[in-house]
Amino acid sequence: MKNRYHLLLILLWLAIGTCLRFWRLASLPPWTDECATIVFSLGNSFRTVPLNQVISSDVLLQPLQSIPSIGINAVIEHLFNESTHPPVYFVLSHFWMKWFSPIGELASIWAARSLSAVFGIVSIPAMFGFGYLAFRSKLVGQMAAAMMAVSPYTIFLARDARHYTLAILLAIASLCCLVKAIQTIYRQQSLPLWVIFAWVVINTLGVATHYFFTLTLCAEGFVLLRYIWHKSKQKALIQPNLWRIWVVAIGTLMGCLVWIPALQSIPGNELTTWVASSNPHVRWLEPIGRLLLWILSMLLLLPSAFTNLPMMIVIVSGVVTLLFLVWSLPHLVNGLKVQQHNPDTHLAIQILMRYVIVAIALCLCFTYGLGMDLTLAARFQFICVPAIILLLSASLAGCWQQVQNFNPHQQKFLRVVNGKLVVSIIWLMSMFGGVTATWNLGYLQNQRPDLLASVIQEASQLNVLIATTHLHHGQTGRMMGLAWQFPHLPAKNLQFFLAHRDLESKNYTKSMQVFYEQLTKIPRPLDLWLVEFRTQVNLESQQCFPDDQYRKSAGEYSYKLYHCNVQNNGKY
Repeated sequence: MKNRYHLLLILLWLAIGTCLRFWRLASLPPWTDECATIVFSLGNSFRTVPLNQVISSDVLLQPLQSIPSIGINAVIEHLFNESTHPPVYFVLSHFWMKWFSPIGELASIWAARSLSAVFGIVSIPAMFGFGYLAFRSKLVGQMAAAMMAVSPYTIFLARDARHYTLAILLAIASLCCLVKAIQTIYRQQSLPLWVIFAWVVINTLGVATHYFFTLTLCAEGFVLLRYIWHKSKQKALIQPNLWRIWVVAIGTLMGCLVWIPALQSIPGNELTTWVASSNPHVRWLEPIGRLLLWILSMLLLLPSAFTNLPMMIVIVSGVVTLLFLVWSLPHLVNGLKVQQHNPDTHLAIQILMRYVIVAIALCLCFTYGLGMDLTLAARFQFICVPAIILLLSASLAGCWQQVQNFNPHQQKFLRVVNGKLVVSIIWLMSMFGGVTATWNLGYLQNQRPDLLASVIQEASQLNVLIATTHLHHGQTGRMMGLAWQFPHLPAKNLQFFLAHRDLESKNYTKSMQVFYEQLTKIPRPLDLWLVEFRTQVNLESQQCFPDDQYRKSAGEYSYKLYHCNVQNNGKY
């Protein structure tokens, strides 16, 4: 009967998690990185998009169309030549999207995102297994599954056509092996051969999914070495177990060495230079603040999107968040203390806390030591997600257990109700955060081409040319997101120009000369939108004059509007 009860609960968490991940999944157009996922997964290339010439939106969006003759070899080739990511997720996405993408039409954004959502759903029962393995408690496992189902952070990642939910799933599996290994050390047992094999395969797949998975392996290594050293001092470590752990380490290292040539090409690559743009040595508090926000979003996320919400709502959400933290933190701390004082769960708490501390320390070392700010994007904190959510779940389970163990009979019922209420409120707040993420109302935000498209649609009733400066396929993806949105709006004469920076001179002189020439050939009147334009222009000579009402930003796109006419004046 109890097993059936636990199964029904897991099915409930799966139902809730599935709804939150698939609800309104295709409501937004793809942003830059999602366009990269679609293009590479289909085996296409960004290099087929013409640069330094006026092109239509159909030409710009052509790499987002499925071609039946393209196979896996093209996926891997274009990925290695044009990107900085390993291929496992993109290969899986290739087969997935082939099933859902009609030939000769734009790929389905729902199909592109649904694979990530599926991996996110699978992580719900995986967290139950992780919790049960670490704590030998179905209560902790249920709490872990429930929190993973509604966590705003994991829902945000699961609704994105990227590889992070697969990386989280592999991180859960790798951490399960870590916990199992440390448990065998403490029990003076040998690590089973199947765990050795599974651990090596999981770690190898993890690195082949995302290179930052190596941070997971480094954090695990530090934690494992700490326990090996401690037991070696006590002479309580059996030799066969040590050798088996060395086999795991060597096997994992061999799986990582395969990617050394690819990793060597990443430093200095224009696709990754943005990570070093935040100057953390001057603005040293900002990375810490961002990191705390990303960690907080694993539990709580209230409406706080600066891009599309009034400032008053953002302020109220901030105040409510602070009040909720002041109320909930004492309960969570007390619940964690209950687990720490329990000899059956003390080891698991210790492993998870040390792992989280080391993972955060590695992130800060990269940020402050190497100048690579890994706090700039929320998605880079995927290595911490399983451990933090399991610690939170163990704390909730401890809170639940604590309120049921008070001795005074006359107060027992009241305290049990209060304990259940505390856990329920925390979970419901987290679920509200999941809904916030589903509606794109939280501070977890990607670029929003739909917001800029709405501005352009409202302001321009003429022919439209959207121009941007171009360094790599990131800018192409940004323009693709804009072009994707316009078919959903009333038709207009829409063209694009991607001004590519010269590789030798490192400037836009040549491309701007071509741009001015092309501009004279486009029928007037014309509305020219400079979007993310990173070089100086002289448009008055082209009879194009700025509209001061449209010199802002929308959806993380900066823009300026110029009206181009045959008249030699700028009054409209």
